[in-house]
Amino acid sequence: MNRIYPYLLSLACCLSPLVSLAQDLPRTTVTYQLGMGYSDVLDTYLSQEKFHGTGLSFLSTTEREQPDSRWTTRLEHQLHYSDVEDRSGSRHELQGDYTFFYGRLFRWQFDASWTVQAGAMATGNLGFIYNTANSNNPAQGRFSLNVMPTVTASKGFSLFHRSCRVSYELNLPLAGMMFSPNYGQSYYEIFSLGQYDHNLVATTFASAPSLRQHLAVSYALWPQTMLSVGYLGDYQQAKVNNLKSHIYSHRLMVGIVRQFSIINHRL
Repeated sequence: MNRIYPYLLSLACCLSPLVSLAQDLPRTTVTYQLGMGYSDVLDTYLSQEKFHGTGLSFLSTTEREQPDSRWTTRLEHQLHYSDVEDRSGSRHELQGDYTFFYGRLFRWQFDASWTVQAGAMATGNLGFIYNTANSNNPAQGRFSLNVMPTVTASKGFSLFHRSCRVSYELNLPLAGMMFSPNYGQSYYEIFSLGQYDHNLVATTFASAPSLRQHLAVSYALWPQTMLSVGYLGDYQQAKVNNLKSHIYSHRLMVGIVRQFSIINHRL
């Protein structure tokens, strides 16, 4: 038995750096959520009417934290699709868009349960609105880039002997640019005739006062896996080139949160 001790001691010496490393690994949190709820769409290029209906959304969030840094990298992919109708129910619009978010946030850890982050996110949005009743100019393309100040906060607690967490994210577009035809201008004039008329417009929080917020409550199902239920409110609006537009989305979101550490094998 005494002969085994040196081998056990050698093994412990070899594993101790790995144990220390495991306590200091980069942490990644990934969330996937699906949602359904109310949509309110207006685009005066297509119609002066407001359209209301039901929409679907998908949201993917990846958050990476380095143990030796107070900065967090945040990536988000968001998809919206809505089928809406006017007050009479005789005309429909189909709306869809994809938004990519990339941000860097500074992290404050007040105690083991409270975390607050603040920073900025760069976003790109690409989408469409299609009016099924229009024969002339039936569709509107959407493209925008924005810089968005961002704040997040999360609080951990215990419920029924399970780990839980409440989180909140707020995004407010500060400045950017967007594509828009001018009042009375057709897409044929823009793309076939090449008649540019102030179609790339600089925007600010005054001309495009939008807001996005996400509230979620997560409940541990298994180690490193949580069920998430929450609300996603995305309120996009703009007034440029004498045209008004807004897309208001209210979604009940349900999904899964996974947390894991990535081991660097180049030791």
